[in-house]
Amino acid sequence: MREIILPEAKPALEWVNDRVLQKVSPKRKHGIAQGRFYTALDEWATRMRSGIVCTEWRFRIEPPGEIRRPLVPDVAFLSYQRLPYEIQEITDEPGVAPDAVVEVLSPDDRQADVQEKLRVYLAAGADVIFLVDTEARLVHVRDAAGERTLTEREILTHPSLPGFNLPIHKLFSIPKPE
Repeated sequence: MREIILPEAKPALEWVNDRVLQKVSPKRKHGIAQGRFYTALDEWATRMRSGIVCTEWRFRIEPPGEIRRPLVPDVAFLSYQRLPYEIQEITDEPGVAPDAVVEVLSPDDRQADVQEKLRVYLAAGADVIFLVDTEARLVHVRDAAGERTLTEREILTHPSLPGFNLPIHKLFSIPKPE
């Protein structure tokens, strides 16, 4: 097995388009969207007892016929069906793709790098990727069937996450003081 091994660093390092990329330290909009998505997904996974949700969790992903490489999604859900509970308990860096990936776009993201990460996640077996655009206030949902875009007036659901729903506007709004 061929594998790219990168040193530990903060922020984390990823291998995308045959080069090392360092994750960006999030700004306010990014942090809010990431935190809100994590909270909603974690509450759902806990209620359903279906898997683990983490932020900035490094996965060692190997699409068929390709090199294994590290990717660090902003938020990831890994089901107990894909990697059993007992294995998740002792595994820091899973060697499988997460079931669901959340990537929050950053201003410095290159479109080619974003598209490559989406390709790799899906080729390695991810069921769905949620690409959050905080500037346009949209969520792009990508899966094997294609891509659809949700506005902040819609509610995010996906067949691979039965019972999960998230009003899109919650990713972008902050409460006003009373």
